[in-house]
Amino acid sequence: MGVIDQIKDTVSKAVFTPSTLLSGRGGLHMAQIILGLVTFFLGMLRGGSSHTYWNYAMFTWAFCPIMTLFITIIEMMKLDVILDMFCMDWGDFATGMAMSSSLMTVSVAITYANFYACRTCFYGWLVTIFALLCGLVYTLEVIKDKILDKKKGSYLAALPGFLKVLEAFVSCMIFISLTGYRDKPALILCVIAYAIPFPILPLIIATNIFKKLKMLVPFNLDRFVFIFLVISVVLYIFAAIMWPIFMFKNHPRPSDCPPSYCIWAIEFMVAFFTYVNLILFTLDLIFTLLGICGFKRT
Repeated sequence: MGVIDQIKDTVSKAVFTPSTLLSGRGGLHMAQIILGLVTFFLGMLRGGSSHTYWNYAMFTWAFCPIMTLFITIIEMMKLDVILDMFCMDWGDFATGMAMSSSLMTVSVAITYANFYACRTCFYGWLVTIFALLCGLVYTLEVIKDKILDKKKGSYLAALPGFLKVLEAFVSCMIFISLTGYRDKPALILCVIAYAIPFPILPLIIATNIFKKLKMLVPFNLDRFVFIFLVISVVLYIFAAIMWPIFMFKNHPRPSDCPPSYCIWAIEFMVAFFTYVNLILFTLDLIFTLLGICGFKRT
């Protein structure tokens, strides 16, 4: 009966509380939703583009407000107390999503300004300003949660989980920047090396977020993560060597390559992000091996 009474007590706390919208956190959420959707529609009105950076920007300005709306509805209905009891650390998830959304919106605002803002591009600057404001309100929530409220994350908002988020984010930046590799077998192998760890990262993140799901995994998850990190480091070492050699050998930067955009610069960004992810995976592996900063070791 003790467990049943505890469940009944938890469910009784799940009541509709619109007053949460009037709190500082609720106000930030409303600003994030409004600015994200306004930026999305301004980007749509500016006109479509076949460029992968534009597609990623539109995805970000849709995904982040939708996730914020989902979090707001859950907290307004007080369903977070039920989720917190049965399947996940809701506070960790909400703060982690704010950190992820901040990373995505700020990077997209900078990327969009680089490609679409110019001296005569009024509409490009308008979208950029709203994109920067969107990134700002997400950053303010992270500052409020981590610095002012001093919230401690259990996974997603802590270093082990956020490193995985960074690795997935950098992988996305690599994929949307890939070009010029189709006729070179060595570079196709690099793309395969980028592709192998990518789908496993969100599975690791989701399994660690949902406590009940982690209990159902029929193998030692911590040991699996360690093996995954070793393989990822090896794959990224391969790509870090092969991509620059086969992409840039006898292929220097063209003289007509503008600072803001050209194919060579995008190919260079792939190399740059490859080294960034190699560093992230290596740090993740070292921290896991040493069992420090909250990383589990088996």
